[in-house]
Amino acid sequence: MNLRVPDEAYFFYFSFLKQTPRPGPKKEAETRFLPPNSVESTMDVQDGTEQSQQLILANNVFLLKHPDVPDIEKVRLKDEVLNSVKSNDMTPYYETLVADKVVELDQSLLDSMRAKNEDEIKKLDEKIADAEENLGESEVREAHLAKSLYYIQIGEKDKALEQLKVTESKTVAVGQKMDLVFYTLQIGLFYMDFDLISKSIEKAKNLFEEGGDWERKNRLKVYEGLYCMSTRNFKKAANLFLDSISTFTTYELFSYDTFIFYTVLTSIISLDRVSLKQKVVDAPEILTVIGKVPYLSEFLNSLYDCQYKSFFLAFAGLTEQIKLDRYLHPHFRFYMREVRTVVYSQFLESYKSVTIEAMAKAFGVTVEFIDLELSRFIAAGKLHCKIDKVAGVLETNRPDAKNALYQATIKQGDFLLNRIQKLSRVIDL
Repeated sequence: MNLRVPDEAYFFYFSFLKQTPRPGPKKEAETRFLPPNSVESTMDVQDGTEQSQQLILANNVFLLKHPDVPDIEKVRLKDEVLNSVKSNDMTPYYETLVADKVVELDQSLLDSMRAKNEDEIKKLDEKIADAEENLGESEVREAHLAKSLYYIQIGEKDKALEQLKVTESKTVAVGQKMDLVFYTLQIGLFYMDFDLISKSIEKAKNLFEEGGDWERKNRLKVYEGLYCMSTRNFKKAANLFLDSISTFTTYELFSYDTFIFYTVLTSIISLDRVSLKQKVVDAPEILTVIGKVPYLSEFLNSLYDCQYKSFFLAFAGLTEQIKLDRYLHPHFRFYMREVRTVVYSQFLESYKSVTIEAMAKAFGVTVEFIDLELSRFIAAGKLHCKIDKVAGVLETNRPDAKNALYQATIKQGDFLLNRIQKLSRVIDL
């Protein structure tokens, strides 16, 4: 049996849903989709703070490489990428894009940008030398920081990291050291270098033990939450995002609307029903923004209200946004499975037994589809029920929590005894 059939059936089902007209005055399916991190989606950023131009560029390059983005959209994205590269004289990054066949080589443009880079670096080195000879320590630090930021601007990763270390050696204040860590984190997010991001987060936490203000601590939570979400640790990401809802200031990463989008998505598959109600469904900060993100309000509320057909309609609308999100795209299939596990488990929680036909009707799908879906999740141990195909009935067999705890304790005890026995043999020798 091909276990991937249910996934493909689900994709077909979503495609069918998208072609089905939805009731109500809003025609969301007819509007042009804007990825959560696109330039246009960050135009109304609060407090006049803009998203990092480097992260906007990275997102555009991601969409340019994505097979599901229409060709006509890729023409616009390619122009935006080239304009960004030219305006920042990003010689090293341009060479990377050419090597990846994202853009075509323009030798005259490359030579021109390289000459500008050499001139600017020469001027920055002269400022550093002048500051070291004639000015104080703070001016020397600022000169080194300017060179670091220029390397970041042109996409010279290794030299930027090296120069940031030099700048750190000239830095005394913990707050300023933290700012350098945030620059490093942005480099890591630009290149999706998770090893660099992980080490930088640990470094930031160590710095906070020496001191540090709450504003930077709250910013770090969002960076760490984004890292956790990008590495499929959705539960920790949800907790970090929820802790940062009322103190969000990291507009250099994404807009507040996108932040709420990530918070809701991670919370739905991580929180129990009671916590979801308290922290997400009724959260005033989320309520003020959730309506701005297409389908997100229906996605959340229909799940909590057990309106499963409406939930799948909203889920169908969100799949494209998830698939075209730079941080969520690698986990697209995993997230789809986890959401379906949550919603199927919630439905079955109310029944000792239920007919497959009744469940199919509740979800607005065919009996054959729900049978394929459930058989896959049951085989994977995601759902605790069994299918009586002859009677057309689903029978739940919820695990005994106390018995499971007892079995786990016995297993851990056996493991501990085995370790002690091995240790005693070593000591005897």
